[in-house]
Amino acid sequence: MKSSASKKRTLAGLLAASLLLVGAIGLAILLRREPGPLLQRIQKTGVLVVATRLSPAVYHQGANGPDGFEYALVSEFARHLGVRVRFVFPPTLDALLDATAQGTVNMAAAGLTITPAREQRVRFSIPYEQVTEQLIYRRGSKRPGSLADVNDGDLQIIASSSHEETLLQQRATEFPQLSWQGRDGIDTARLLSALDQGEIRLTVADSNEAELNRRVFKHAAIAFDLGEPKPIAWAFSRGGDDSLRCAANRFLRQYDEDGRLRRLRARYFGHAGRLNFVDTRDFWRQVRDRLPALRPHFERAAKLTGIDWRVLAAIGYQESHWRADAVSPTGVRGIMMLTQSTADQMKIADRDDPEQSIVGGAQYLQVVGRKIPERIKDHNRLWLTLAGYNIGFGHLEDARILTQRQGGNPDLWLDVKQRLPLLEDKKHHETLRHGFARGQEAVDYVGNIRNYYDLLVWYTTTGDYETRKRITSAVE
Repeated sequence: MKSSASKKRTLAGLLAASLLLVGAIGLAILLRREPGPLLQRIQKTGVLVVATRLSPAVYHQGANGPDGFEYALVSEFARHLGVRVRFVFPPTLDALLDATAQGTVNMAAAGLTITPAREQRVRFSIPYEQVTEQLIYRRGSKRPGSLADVNDGDLQIIASSSHEETLLQQRATEFPQLSWQGRDGIDTARLLSALDQGEIRLTVADSNEAELNRRVFKHAAIAFDLGEPKPIAWAFSRGGDDSLRCAANRFLRQYDEDGRLRRLRARYFGHAGRLNFVDTRDFWRQVRDRLPALRPHFERAAKLTGIDWRVLAAIGYQESHWRADAVSPTGVRGIMMLTQSTADQMKIADRDDPEQSIVGGAQYLQVVGRKIPERIKDHNRLWLTLAGYNIGFGHLEDARILTQRQGGNPDLWLDVKQRLPLLEDKKHHETLRHGFARGQEAVDYVGNIRNYYDLLVWYTTTGDYETRKRITSAVE
């Protein structure tokens, strides 16, 4: 028989062996229990964490909260996944790419150009946009003809940006003396603001950001393109599974194929570039000189009609440059350039009175808006209403009929604005009820108002008081 001590040792050994076995089984189970796919985990938590940056072309404060091309596109992707978005704003581009590479965010949507160096750090989606890098100089100074004209101390750019990669390539291949200062913690708008003030001579910007920012920084001018267009895409970590990136690629393909991507581009970029240096200079001058006295009237009209006062102010500027005594050769007059028949319809006694004109114009815009089919929503509804306000609702309906005849969507401003100029063509307007109309003028009218509205939104939402003050004071 075994001794008591021997029995104890045997029991202890069996217990230890059992524990080892249980531990081994548990370890094996744990090793096999890999985390679920990233996409599945995101849908379970209900939150998509996205790194981005502040920029008019990416993410900015709009009239009713966050806005911007990237913001809208990512928001559509999140809705497609059935989750909400939480945006985070790393302080630098390098930090943004690090957060993406390390997986501390789910993805980055920040207008990122695909470059060889970045592809070593992150994985990209399929491209959804192309931009051209442009050298920007201050209007009034000598325009550089090439990078050979860039002197020491002239050029400042965002550190670790795709622009820096481009300049490094240019220095290695063609311009060995090329130098620049790469700055951390700064964005394109701040660089263009510094250039506008004459603090720096040159910078580099992507074409879409340059176009939008040049409406504010009127002295910023394009010297030349730095190369061919480059693709823009979302970025993802190279580690872990690829489920989220694959879902993004499927979404972007579908969004492109069904035309929604084209419409989103048109919404944010289609009207940019219409205003030249004189246009923007004059606009900011009148924001300073005329708008303060008229703003209470626009705000009162907004309360009466529910239309954003900045939309009404943009219409007023397009119509009369905010001049109460404006009169056209055809007899329309006042801030909102009302016809006598419209004034009578709106019960306006004095078209030259600023408050009456603004309220009457706002109410007439409401009348036109009520004629637009209820199924048309948001921006399409507003831009079609503005076109009808300008050209007359009957001619707008003709353009919508023509759009449908030609296979377009009569409920989309993007499609209708392509047909409005055809109302000037006899072979088209003779087939329509209301006949000839200056359709291109209506297209230009809406495009200009969209620009003025954007600028008023920027002016009333940006927290940079000093920039606002400078923009409106240095307009001579």
